[in-house]
Order: sequence, then structure tokens, then C-alpha cells
Amino acid sequence: MIAKSISFLDLSRNSPQKTQAEQALSRVIDRGIFLLGPELDGLEREFASAFGVPFAAGVGSGTDALTLALEASGAVNPGAGEEVITAALSAAFTPLAIYRAGAIPRFVDIDPATLQIDVARIESCIGEKTRAIMPVHLYGHACDMRRIIELADHHHLTVIEDACQAHGSILDGRRLGTFGRAGAFSFYPTKNLGAFGDGGMVVASDQDLVRRVKMLRHGGQDTPYHHELLGCCSRLDELQSAVLRLKLKTLDETNAIRQRLAGLYDEAFRDLDLVLLPSIADFIPNRHLYPVRTPRRDELRRFLHESGVQTLVHYPVPLPLQPAFRRFVLAGQEFPVAQETAKQILSLPLYPELKEEELQYTIQAVRRFFNG
Repeated sequence: MIAKSISFLDLSRNSPQKTQAEQALSRVIDRGIFLLGPELDGLEREFASAFGVPFAAGVGSGTDALTLALEASGAVNPGAGEEVITAALSAAFTPLAIYRAGAIPRFVDIDPATLQIDVARIESCIGEKTRAIMPVHLYGHACDMRRIIELADHHHLTVIEDACQAHGSILDGRRLGTFGRAGAFSFYPTKNLGAFGDGGMVVASDQDLVRRVKMLRHGGQDTPYHHELLGCCSRLDELQSAVLRLKLKTLDETNAIRQRLAGLYDEAFRDLDLVLLPSIADFIPNRHLYPVRTPRRDELRRFLHESGVQTLVHYPVPLPLQPAFRRFVLAGQEFPVAQETAKQILSLPLYPELKEEELQYTIQAVRRFFNG
């Protein structure tokens, strides 16, 4: 018999600012401007300021942010068979963005400790057609950006950071997403900074790159009805922008709650046969997800389900093994760490509105499983 029912994520609890959100939405409706208006302008300024970069451009999704950042960088020539290196384990939207920008995704296995792209394996994958690296800050954890930037500079490659799970994570005093030529963020509702729908943001210190993103998102227009580029339709609307401006104000506060709750998990699991993400010097994670690893993953997940605790797997199939991407895997390439991780990884409930008694119940359920 299930004593509790603990959702992995309950977005219906995301309502402390409901009255303010309703006021923001009413402001947009009363103004009658729904696209490319003052709310988006304000969000772009405020987001750029919060993340320590001079320029930002709102777009329709995190995937579009990655695609348009790569395209606007000029790093790849669509259809020329040029390649972009990325991690073998992440959400499929990263290589999809690379493909949509006209390049070929090339996969690199992950580091067995951090689960981020293994920098030691990147260089052997750099070839004549390699033009860029797209590191993914998976789970809000940090890729080794110091080494990635050094490697990219040595080989004259562009770095576009996938920070779609890393809103507010800080490495060496800088927000993730600000190390490369550009960074891309997602505002999908489950993110640390989530919209009431979808959206994305490109940030950069390169004014021309961001100007090109803004042209590309609006059909390639420089001025109305004058299309300088082959663009698309990917505009972050005013309603979402108004909500995001409101939620951006409390991002650091809600991240701090995530960090405190994750710390309770960390302390409770130290003596169990679970592998946790390691601490990194000079790094403050945003704790977007709380993944654990165990060879008994499927048993643990079944036990937690029977105990009333919902879990998810991020991610069950490495990207090179996905049918859509197998064509991009070179002969002889192997991804043993990603494959092993996909069999062992499990994400536990973690979000700011999670009640402490729910977290403690989850902890006790995990401990009961391992202690028999």
C-alpha cells in the first residue's frame, strides 16, 4: 500500500507569485503588443545583466537558441559537411540543433565522474571538418570549460555552450553559458527558470552575433520587409517574457533552495552504495536535477514507485544509439561510459516547492531499499 504519492515535479505548486504573474500578463494584454515588444526588450536587458554579459536575444525555444547561436556565429557553412562535437549523453535536442544549423553532430563519450563531455577524448575526435564544440552542462553541472576553451583556441574552433539546464550555475565566479562564443538557455517549464510555455535565450559578448540571432529569429529581417538572411520564425512572445522577467528576480533564491534540499540528499546518501555527482572546486551548481547511479537502478526505481515516489531517467539511451543519430557515428566509435551510465542513472524528486517531509520520505525509502 502506498503511504505517500510524491511527484517528481509538481508545477501546480509554482504559484507563490500568481497574483504578480496575473498582473504582468494583464499588462501585456492591456498594451496589445504580443511580439517583439517592451517585455522582451526588458527581459533581454535584465537577463544579460544577471548573467554578466552585454547582449541577449530571446527566441522560441532552447533548441532554437542553440541552432541560431551556432548559425549566427558563422562557424559552420550549412550543407558543407562540417562537424560540431558534443556529448554522447544528453537530451537529443542538442544534436538536433546542430543538424538544423546545417552541420553534422559528432559524439564524444562522457567523463565517468562528472558525466560531462570527456575533454581528454575531444582532441582525438577533431578532424579536418570540425568547426565547433557544443559542451552540454548536463544536470546543471559544469563541463571543464577552462580546458575546453584552451583546446578550442588551439584548434581555432568555436564554442557554443548548451546551458539549457544550467541557469545560475557558477564556475570560477562566472555563470555557465558565458565562457564560449555564445551560450544558449531554455525556458521550458521544468527548467530552473521556466516559462508558462516555451522559450529560449542566446547570450554573448559579441554584439554582431546577437544582432544576427535577432535577425534570424524574425525571418532574417534587418528592417521590416527587408530580408537580409535566410531566417526562421522563432520569437519569444511578450506574455512569456513578462512571466520570465518576474521569475528571473527570484532565480538565485530558488536555486539556493534547490542547493539546500540537494545537500540533505547528499548527507543522507554518503554511506549508501550510490554514486553522486562530485563537488568541483570553485563551482556552485544550480541543482537542476538530482541524479544518482547504482547498478541496481531498475530495482531501486521499482521499489520507489511501489513506495509512492516518482522518478525519471535522464537519459535512458545514449545519443549515438538513438536511431535518428546512428548515421553520424563513425566506424569503430564506442561510448562505454555513456552506455553504462544510461543503465545506472536515476533522477530523484528535487524542486523548490518540494516539501521537506516529502524529501525525507524519499530519503527513507532509498535507505530502506539499500538496508534491506
